[in-house]
Amino acid sequence: MSATIQSGLERWFNDGVPAADCIVEDAADGITIADAHLDPSAFAPADDSSSRLVLPYTPFPRQREFHRSPAKYRLFGGAAGPGKSKALLMEAILQAHEHAGANSLLMRRTFPELEASLLLYFRRDVPRELYRAFNDTKHVVSWWNGSTTRFGYSRSENDIYQYQGAEYLFIGVDELTLFTLKQWQFLTSRNRCPVPGAFANMAAASNPGNIGHAWVKSLWIDKQAAPGMERPGEYDPEDYAFIPARVWDNPIYATDANYLKTLHALPEHLRRAFLDGDWDVFAGQYFSNFDPARHVERAERIGFADWWPRWISMDWGFEHPAAVYWHSQDKTRTVTYREFVRQHMSPRNLAHEIVERSRSERISNVYLSPDAFARRTDESSIAEQIGDVLGANGLPRPVPADNDRVGGWLLMYQMLDAGEWTITENCAELIRTLPSLVRDSARVEDIEKMDGDDAADAARYGLKSRMRSQTGANAPFDQRIAARVTSNDPTIRAIQARKAELDEQRRSGPISFARHHPRPGAPLR
Repeated sequence: MSATIQSGLERWFNDGVPAADCIVEDAADGITIADAHLDPSAFAPADDSSSRLVLPYTPFPRQREFHRSPAKYRLFGGAAGPGKSKALLMEAILQAHEHAGANSLLMRRTFPELEASLLLYFRRDVPRELYRAFNDTKHVVSWWNGSTTRFGYSRSENDIYQYQGAEYLFIGVDELTLFTLKQWQFLTSRNRCPVPGAFANMAAASNPGNIGHAWVKSLWIDKQAAPGMERPGEYDPEDYAFIPARVWDNPIYATDANYLKTLHALPEHLRRAFLDGDWDVFAGQYFSNFDPARHVERAERIGFADWWPRWISMDWGFEHPAAVYWHSQDKTRTVTYREFVRQHMSPRNLAHEIVERSRSERISNVYLSPDAFARRTDESSIAEQIGDVLGANGLPRPVPADNDRVGGWLLMYQMLDAGEWTITENCAELIRTLPSLVRDSARVEDIEKMDGDDAADAARYGLKSRMRSQTGANAPFDQRIAARVTSNDPTIRAIQARKAELDEQRRSGPISFARHHPRPGAPLR
């Protein structure tokens, strides 16, 4: 018999000493569970005063590292094939036997996924003698010691609220990147246990990619608060542990030549995600061509010239961060050279921050998200409040940005591909966001909306609006009107706007194709 295998919960409280009512040991033929709460009459010999049962699970070294981690929130995996789902199931079983009367929850995003993974492994690999009953309708396991394990799913965003009011000592989420940040945060509120001495904790397994890639990468890989967290200051990196594992960590697949050949034959982005566990590239990634080594430079190496045009683009937000970018352009490329991303800032204070960062620069245009021209926080729209401050300090008033999402994302992709867009390394949020954007499953030409995409939206406004402004008449109607309204005086602005509208109407008026009829008696020509 080799070393004792303990779950993260037991390891946290007991310095290598198993719980009084449960011994979990790593044997050559699997994990032996001896539990005083097990019913010996169910399966043990009559003269056996205790109950011992071998669970057919011998963890690999990486799985053992996962089980022993004391972190409150663990993430296991990163690549395909290291035994992530099996480890998650066994962790739930271990914790169910450490504390009698405790509840645990195992999750997948959809029921078919649940049936094909966690439920499949449970039915196949867990001996019937180990548990009292399994409710096949509610998908709840009742263990002999009074603990339960529930298998659940949350197909829609709001399905997660079916677990409201419940409490679980352990929650395991398989393929976490299929879930949203809000779903994960709600589950953390259910992670509690009234059993004395219990340490409530959660664990997840996942590959890179899908809609949750950005926030999962932030919390566990980058060790920083995720975009969309309401109280990012409460994030504690010590609570999060990432246990990386690849296919070679699973002895079953490490020597499977056919499976390895299949992984090696995948397209590059899938191969890097599933074989290497690369969190910078994954299935569904839009900007798969973004390469920091090629597209990111230090600002001091750019060599800006005074004659280069400069402009600003911004995506307004209050609960979501406002994101502002400064751009410049030489003959061959556009350079995004400064960023300002801030949450809970008023329009006027945001404008003052822009002014402070733009001193001594000649800014030709300011492109603002179109919704800011309709939304109001007082008697003036957000755009008007920002414009009043910018105009008073010699900067252009904002005009509505071109919000062609599909065309904008495509332009950004093409500029990256051609080496026509450079981002300076101080634009950290933009550099972090671009690789995490995924295609919209319903509209594949577009990018899926997600928390934290503000930086990408603001950059898109800057590149697409600049391109449209250079084509003149192709600019959106609202943008052409706003560009001709330059005064800070409200009365003069109204006059300028009305005159611009009349000019536009005359310019776009219908062309008459009526045949010219000569006056009676006039000579024919």
